[in-house]
Amino acid sequence: MQRSLPIILIAAATALEAQPLQVETRTLSNGMKILVQEDHNIPNIALYLFYKIGSRNERPGITGLSHFFEHMMFNGAKKYGPKQFDQQMEKAGGSNNAYTTTDVTVYTDWFPSTALELMFDMESDRIRDLAFDPKIVESERGVVYSERRNSYDNNPQNALRLETQAAAIIAHPYHWPVIGWSSDIESWTMDDLKAHFKMGYAPNNCTMVVVGDTNLEQVMALARKYIEPIPSQPPPPAIRTKEPEQQGERRITLEKPAQLGAITVAYHIPQSTHADIPVLEVLNDILTGGQSSRLYKRMVDTDQLVLNVGMFAENHFDPGLWTVFLQPRAGVDNTKVEAVLYEELAKVQSAPVTEAELRKAKNRQQTNFYRGLQTISGRANSIGTYEVFRGGYDKLLNAGKTWEAVTAADIQRVASQYLKATNRTVGTLIPAKSPTSRKDKQ
Repeated sequence: MQRSLPIILIAAATALEAQPLQVETRTLSNGMKILVQEDHNIPNIALYLFYKIGSRNERPGITGLSHFFEHMMFNGAKKYGPKQFDQQMEKAGGSNNAYTTTDVTVYTDWFPSTALELMFDMESDRIRDLAFDPKIVESERGVVYSERRNSYDNNPQNALRLETQAAAIIAHPYHWPVIGWSSDIESWTMDDLKAHFKMGYAPNNCTMVVVGDTNLEQVMALARKYIEPIPSQPPPPAIRTKEPEQQGERRITLEKPAQLGAITVAYHIPQSTHADIPVLEVLNDILTGGQSSRLYKRMVDTDQLVLNVGMFAENHFDPGLWTVFLQPRAGVDNTKVEAVLYEELAKVQSAPVTEAELRKAKNRQQTNFYRGLQTISGRANSIGTYEVFRGGYDKLLNAGKTWEAVTAADIQRVASQYLKATNRTVGTLIPAKSPTSRKDKQ
């Protein structure tokens, strides 16, 4: 029997679609857009700042700078010195985090509502007067370089992902990794840092989302006091380069010390505002959403070819990639794994998915989506994500209807359009013995 949405989530979905989230929006005179959603159920606030600056806004020679500033923003400014941001946050009973993608750098703060003015004070301090102490810059350069080495250079699966991305995207700035190229990390200059910061961290390049135990009047009073005096800057230059249509399959092979091989298959897909994205999200669930999904049942359970399989696509301002990750079992031929993968993708293209599969995938999309909206942090992230990537926060109010409208014919159409051989780049990791292992055996 096919299960439907849990009752609590059906109620949430119905309430959301019947009554908007009542998000209030304002724009400061310096261009920062602010979205506020009141929620007085708990005395806490989630404050998210979406800066539209990522690796997409870099160029050869300064790749990785956007990610570098994710580190630097916690290393002191004029009023709050090194490490003071975290220390003051903890004293107030809050916590924070940050992340960088190809398109944005996002800072996330969670704290008691009594600390709201402190947060505005600290956030304004670091975007207005971030310190560029040479010693701290060099220290963080070392930290980022170590992260690059440990998380990518010495991680075979992650290294394969970056190599596949670089082979799949040859012209657009999505070609280089968010972490940056090693040689660039080594050679950023102070002028590079200051220019990138001025461009990316201007208030007119930021969307602030505030959700929780506050109101529009309080937020705007603090924003006018702390944020509005910070001047706007010219926006980052428009990205004019468009990735040319791929005309045939591309392949790369990576040989690195590893216990097991790996396969990544990347397909070009549209930007996040495109009408096909909700269809691809449902298709993603049909193929890899849980142990009853097509690829998991066939490749993990029945044929026992791989240890795991997943598909992933990030939000993007421009057309990006949808990537399949496969971890073959020891002794399994990679060509066999690929053959079964393409066979399953061909089935989705040649015949409609079943109504039960479609229903399950839609239910999973709805469940995950509305579960995320149950918390103030999840709601702040969703509001900001839809505002920045999906054409406006109001689009999330109809997200459930958008997935519900997907048909079996839609699934066939997008699978045929995007999941084709001429549109894919295949990366294969071949385990190589480490120099130490070879020396031990001699």
